[in-house]
Amino acid sequence: MSSLDLIKAPIIEEMRKFEPIFKSSMKSKHKLLNIIINYIIRSKGKQLRPMVVFLSARMQGKTNKSTYHAAALIELMHTATLIHDDIVDEAFKRRGLFSINALWKNKVSVLVGDYLLAKGLLLAVDNDEFDLLRIVSLSVKEMSEGELLQIEKSRKLDISEEIYFEIIRKKTASLISSCAAIGAKSVGADDDIVEKMKQFGENLGIAFQIKDDIFDYQKNNIIGKPTGNDLKEQKLTLPVIYALDNATNSEKRKIINNIKNHNKETKKVREVIDFAVKNKGLEYSTQKMNEYKNKAIEILKEFPESEAKISLIKLSEFVADRKK
Repeated sequence: MSSLDLIKAPIIEEMRKFEPIFKSSMKSKHKLLNIIINYIIRSKGKQLRPMVVFLSARMQGKTNKSTYHAAALIELMHTATLIHDDIVDEAFKRRGLFSINALWKNKVSVLVGDYLLAKGLLLAVDNDEFDLLRIVSLSVKEMSEGELLQIEKSRKLDISEEIYFEIIRKKTASLISSCAAIGAKSVGADDDIVEKMKQFGENLGIAFQIKDDIFDYQKNNIIGKPTGNDLKEQKLTLPVIYALDNATNSEKRKIINNIKNHNKETKKVREVIDFAVKNKGLEYSTQKMNEYKNKAIEILKEFPESEAKISLIKLSEFVADRKK
């Protein structure tokens, strides 16, 4: 049994029931939309976000209809933002498969993303889930702000460590924090508990993103070498930010020039990766990732013992230890 299977064990029934509910929440009368939706369903990832929703709910009470609405709302919003992200990043692959924009071009992709956002809004409004909608809408707003901040800073290549953490808190952690918050909210937890779960999710989300950023500088299991994809898109992440902060002025100029003017050249990207590794960028990033993981676990320790709590602790460990 895999680590994720063990983590899902307390909510296996909820995850099983959720699958058809989520499919139903996306369906359309239009043939093209349904073709694309079926493709999306086939290429789904680990389903980390609905897992957090259900485990958070189970830790505070018994899952109910509102919890399923919460999980579907999160997945609809998350899927929509992924589609829009691929358009912004001009990415043609996701999870090893062609992205929606690669297969159906940008115009169709934008409209599919908008459709899923609208379905999420309608799901909440039609079921009077306004508290859940408010939590998720705030995170979607923050995700947009984080994406725009990253684009702005990437153009100037002047991302400090402080700005980096603001970007990933908004871009990634805000949605995971809303998963934990709405899971608790769906079972009637009070505002203090909802806020604690939100903080848990934020710390988990920051650890998750740092781990993703570390992968760009580590050997890829498939191709046997780092990808440097973030560098090719002129995105400065923590490993290189830390390395630049601890480099000489001449080293900084050389590395910034490589990222700015030679980011499509494999040799130059390799130089930046080697620079980040040599200057302990990976060591520092791993340390920070573990700090946030431990912060998430410390919050969970405040709650009574339960299977769901144990799974959320295991999930926090999984986020930091995962290989992809």
